[in-house]
Amino acid sequence: MPDVFAITDPAGPPSPSAGEAALHADAVALLSGWTATSPAAAEARDRTLELLTAGPVAMGRSHRPGHVTASALVLDATGDRVLLCLHGKFRRWVQLGGHCEPADRTLAGAALREATEESGIAGLVVDPVPIDVDIHPVACQGGSLHHDVRFAVFAPPGAVERVSDESEALGWFPPDRLPEPLAGGTVQLVAPALAALRRRA
Repeated sequence: MPDVFAITDPAGPPSPSAGEAALHADAVALLSGWTATSPAAAEARDRTLELLTAGPVAMGRSHRPGHVTASALVLDATGDRVLLCLHGKFRRWVQLGGHCEPADRTLAGAALREATEESGIAGLVVDPVPIDVDIHPVACQGGSLHHDVRFAVFAPPGAVERVSDESEALGWFPPDRLPEPLAGGTVQLVAPALAALRRRA
């Protein structure tokens, strides 16, 4: 019987897809040129840029040291209300958002996709300039970090939300009277999101 030898790939791990490479390049360019909205956001931006030196792998949830995610604070057309979801897993009110997907090409696009999927609202518009970056521990891969890049997203007049499978409830709230229990880091999105809305006017 002939000897059996293990076959190894001399080229190493597979190359990233064009989509993964594009999303990674967008994240690096976006954060490199971003003026942070707070000292904490500046520190999180710098740590996220350091994470991104790992390459496109840092955009996916399988990267245990941490991975980039995208989320959105949705405002109504007047800025009088923000849309939050009661997260089904950790039972806190939080902005919409989540992991990047293979079809995403930009972080702003990922945030818009997540907001659309989780709110059921058609016609949302994303401001392409981030309003915050936040790093927090999560249970992915038995313990990891989300490097969450956050955006302001604007709903059209008369928008009607629809609860998705990922949340227990959706609700509109005045920016100065957010519900409890509230996820850490959500309240800090209100001021820069309202500033983004004013820039659109």
